Amino acid sequence: MTADASVPSAFPQRTRVVVVGAGPAGLTLANILRAASVDCVVLETESREFIEQRPRAGFLEEWAVRALDGRGLADGLLKNTVAHTECEFRFAGERHRFPYADVSGHRHYVYPQPLLVTDLVREYADVRGGEIRFGVRDVEPAGIDTDRPSVTYTDPETGERVRIDCEFIAGCDGARGVTRDCLPSEHVTIARHDFGVGWLALLAEAPPSSDCVVFGIHPRGFAGHMARSPQVTRYYLECPPGDDPENWPDERVWAELHERLAADGAQPLTEGRLIEKRVLAMHNYVVEPMGHGRLYLAGDSAHLLAPIGAKGMNLAIHDSLLLGDALVAYYGKGDDSGLRGYSAACLRRVWQYQEFSQWLSEVYHGTSSGDPFRAGTSVARLRRILVSPAAAIGFAELFLGKDTDY
Repeated sequence: MTADASVPSAFPQRTRVVVVGAGPAGLTLANILRAASVDCVVLETESREFIEQRPRAGFLEEWAVRALDGRGLADGLLKNTVAHTECEFRFAGERHRFPYADVSGHRHYVYPQPLLVTDLVREYADVRGGEIRFGVRDVEPAGIDTDRPSVTYTDPETGERVRIDCEFIAGCDGARGVTRDCLPSEHVTIARHDFGVGWLALLAEAPPSSDCVVFGIHPRGFAGHMARSPQVTRYYLECPPGDDPENWPDERVWAELHERLAADGAQPLTEGRLIEKRVLAMHNYVVEPMGHGRLYLAGDSAHLLAPIGAKGMNLAIHDSLLLGDALVAYYGKGDDSGLRGYSAACLRRVWQYQEFSQWLSEVYHGTSSGDPFRAGTSVARLRRILVSPAAAIGFAELFLGKDTDY
């Protein structure tokens, strides 16, 4: 159920776990806890309508789909997803198909994040009766070094401060959330990497112009084509970091897309109205460890991945699976080993994905760097995975996050 959170501050509530943030990480975690009868409350600063419509990533790795299905959280996904088995690289005017399903035996699934969030909200709140408080303000965790932490927030209707006493806090509130800042700086390291480029993220009301994801490697800059639905296509254009979307009128956008994605035998791009146009800062970070005391981070609050490898939503799901199972084991069996090992278990995959993102960035951006040496080595990397069976297997397994944990 959803709630208006109008609880007088004089009567603090209690629950076992407060989940801050209703994105894929927070909602997957909340559903796991609810299914195991572990009391929790989800706090979200935005409205339900907003999070169910916010445009975000749309690629799920096969292990993530299997994991969600095993928890009863993939009914809508499996009915409406599109499975992808190959991608296409375009460079030097040529097209090169890469059949990663044939190479690895695994696929990608296209299912935009707003649809997954909608499914997870419905399952948690409407089907399982879980509590989500939307529109809360000024969320403030406290007492994470004690066995009685709490989260205080401002009720959006009454303006009152409301406190929820709890036993654990899950920080799933993303890159701009507040929970990460609660970790004591003397106990935490934040490693950062800036790719030195920007991406202009575009949504076009136009059918996809290819039956698979297309990566354009071009001296003018990277370009990407990703289907979102039969009527909507996601495009990316490399641009200067911090560029203003106003510098990219529709005519310029389509001219650059046509130029950078051109290749012999390629289907012409189908143009349409651009319904989204924003510049992404292409940088990554990792928080280590991913928690302190009774506060555990999951998803973008703990690590950020630029959309280079389409890994962010998958990592968020991986974190929440591990954290959910650890909390269920703690409450069901008194076993705290999962909580003690949570950060280390997550970070193994986090750093693997970070390294792959850095490697792939050189493939995408080396040609347009203005450095002839980087341009040459980036093409060499790409040609190696296209001609070497061993290199192809290695790339496919990293691209798809092949894993046997879930």
